[in-house]
Amino acid sequence: MLEGEVVSKTLIDVDEDLLGRARAILGPHTTKKDAVNTALSKLVRLHEQRETIDWIIATDPVADLRDPEVRAAARR
Repeated sequence: MLEGEVVSKTLIDVDEDLLGRARAILGPHTTKKDAVNTALSKLVRLHEQRETIDWIIATDPVADLRDPEVRAAARR
């Protein structure tokens, strides 16, 4: 656990098949807790990546790089 990290004990019903598959992917010594925390972390990171992709699509931050005149001026 990292310093300042908030942790709580939670009783939940977990799909044992999915949990077993996740643990098999993560390695033979992965605990149930580690598998759940890894899955949650990956879900959050995936969501953040999708938000970044949506931002790139919406703002087109490199539009100028497609302009040949801008690229030529940058080379000078």
